[in-house]
Amino acid sequence: MTLWLRAALASLLLASGVAAADTPRIAIIIDDLGYQLAAGRRAIMLPGPVAFSFLPFTPRAAALARDAHERGKEVLLHLPLQAQGSEANAEPEEIHIDMSRARLGTTLREALQSVPYAIGINGHRGSLLTRHPGQMQWLMEEIHAHGGLFFIDSYTTHLSVALQIAEETGVDAVRRDVFLDPDPSAETVAREFARLKRLARERGHAIAIGHPYPATLELLERELPKLAEDGIELVSVSELVR
Repeated sequence: MTLWLRAALASLLLASGVAAADTPRIAIIIDDLGYQLAAGRRAIMLPGPVAFSFLPFTPRAAALARDAHERGKEVLLHLPLQAQGSEANAEPEEIHIDMSRARLGTTLREALQSVPYAIGINGHRGSLLTRHPGQMQWLMEEIHAHGGLFFIDSYTTHLSVALQIAEETGVDAVRRDVFLDPDPSAETVAREFARLKRLARERGHAIAIGHPYPATLELLERELPKLAEDGIELVSVSELVR
């Protein structure tokens, strides 16, 4: 096909309203912020609309959340949810299956108050709680009652019912697709970042969760500025949820 014919065909397609395929989009959340000041500040300096999720009641959460907000980043509450066998590593005020509805609501409200500017919630751990419809129903009803909050299922178990309950309750929600650093080695982070881009090209969009590990931050500092060259757009997580 000649260059002239290609140009003519492109003009014809545009005139007829046929557009090229949408650019693949990815969103990235950095979890587990709130304990370490230096790592948190380094994460918040990542380029583009990366979102940051803060553990409630941690010593640096409020200050770092304000810093992220001032830099135009989206802030999330990283809500501790009970995991299978999590007793030894439970965060303060974790939501667990033995909580009353009233206590669950109080815990969520106080957690949100400890993380200023939070526009959404994603679960910390939660491989036990997210498989229980009753507790997830309570949680989603409480999230819905706060108005405007969305939920990201960190998907720590394939038995999670979080998305189903969120949909039934009217809470905007999506599930993460990739953990960037299931182990914090540079090789693993590079492999999972490549998988994130591949999923986005195959499906049109994908969501990743990472942590403020040195290897994760180093890769994102290096690779995020190159995404446009790869034909991929980095977008805010709220754009993919809503």
